[in-house]
Amino acid sequence: MNEITDTTSFAPPADEAGFDPIEDRLRANVRATIEAMFEEELEAFIGRCRYGRGDGVQKGYRHGHRERQLTGTFGTETVRVPRARIEDEAGKVTEWRSEALPRYRRLTKKAEALIAAVYLAGTNTRRVKRALFGLCEGAVSKDVVSRAWRKVKVDWDAWSDRSLADEDIVRLILDGTVIKTRLDRKATNISVLAAIGVRRDGQKVLLSIRNMGGESTAA
Repeated sequence: MNEITDTTSFAPPADEAGFDPIEDRLRANVRATIEAMFEEELEAFIGRCRYGRGDGVQKGYRHGHRERQLTGTFGTETVRVPRARIEDEAGKVTEWRSEALPRYRRLTKKAEALIAAVYLAGTNTRRVKRALFGLCEGAVSKDVVSRAWRKVKVDWDAWSDRSLADEDIVRLILDGTVIKTRLDRKATNISVLAAIGVRRDGQKVLLSIRNMGGESTAA
């Protein structure tokens, strides 16, 4: 495991009343922490350290780094992701891909969830940008909000269409609640109904949640 040993001293600027030494130190180490995680992931995959020799057959060979831009609750950072060529049993050579940072991902999952939650609470894309400006250091644009929402929509559709055949449900609980959300570009309150299943071991699991217009018997 790589260690972060940067202990550079710092002094709070006297003329900056809003300076937060805790936030400043955390953000300064974000990039090093993320890059160390990628290095550990690749080391575990190919079976040896960056400059070491592992036991057994080597799964791949390093060949430099690529830069990726990533936006999270820590702001936007340009990080260096290690590259490697891997060869399968048939002799086909492909490029190693990080599971922690899939191809084309620009937002962390927590950032996506945060943006989607603010948007669904009834805030439009411009207001989301302003609301998260300080937290994400101005990195949340209208396009970023739109991409995050589209990703949530795809995940929601997949979850709604999933099979429940393997769920060992022995009891069903039907309930309803009122939530504030965006509908036709306007903030509004809607009634949603939830179906909650209880597994044989007593664990509860959300089976479905739908907007049925109210909590009537028919709904």
